[in-house]
Amino acid sequence: MSIEHWLAFVAASAVLLAIPGPTILLVISYALGHGRKATTATVAGVALGDFTAMTASMLGLGALLAASAAIFTGLKWIGAAYLIYLGIKLWRVPVSDRSADTEDTETAKERPFRIFLHTYAVTALNPKSIIFFVAFLPQFLDTSKPIAFQMIVFEVAFLALATLNATTYGLMASMARKTIRKPSVQRLVNRTGGTLMIGAGLLAAGWKKAAA
Repeated sequence: MSIEHWLAFVAASAVLLAIPGPTILLVISYALGHGRKATTATVAGVALGDFTAMTASMLGLGALLAASAAIFTGLKWIGAAYLIYLGIKLWRVPVSDRSADTEDTETAKERPFRIFLHTYAVTALNPKSIIFFVAFLPQFLDTSKPIAFQMIVFEVAFLALATLNATTYGLMASMARKTIRKPSVQRLVNRTGGTLMIGAGLLAAGWKKAAA
């Protein structure tokens, strides 16, 4: 594999990852609601979710999803319903004018493992991601060289970029959270994030297999 292929893949992946999708929206919402402590759990969920999607693609699940309308539709509706559920949950999060330290104590009640599982599910249960990897990776593969090694290198590079991207969004959101004191502002942030999450779920539900 040439360095040119690797650099092209890294550049394209960085641009695509920088565009906020359902996963990043979830990372931001957890960072705003739970602070910096939630960043580790959400970033781990993103990394493992992307790893699952990429590995599934490499093992042929992407081709199966592309061929089977039933499997694709099932995963699509599960992922869409979960996104809508999380959006509604975020809409209903209670707000208060207590200090950030007090809020951290209260929000710590939601275990990091649950946050991790939520983020992982949103990232991994997205058939569009799996099919995307199937369509995206081959563009950078050099068929004259061992394919398996190239795919592993690309997967490691993408996971590193995805982890860095999620960490950046999470830390920025947790820092912005400290400036949010008024209940009206907190409510606006929660409901905006919840609306975006619900919208992402509706878009996922309407995403057609033919678009892959």
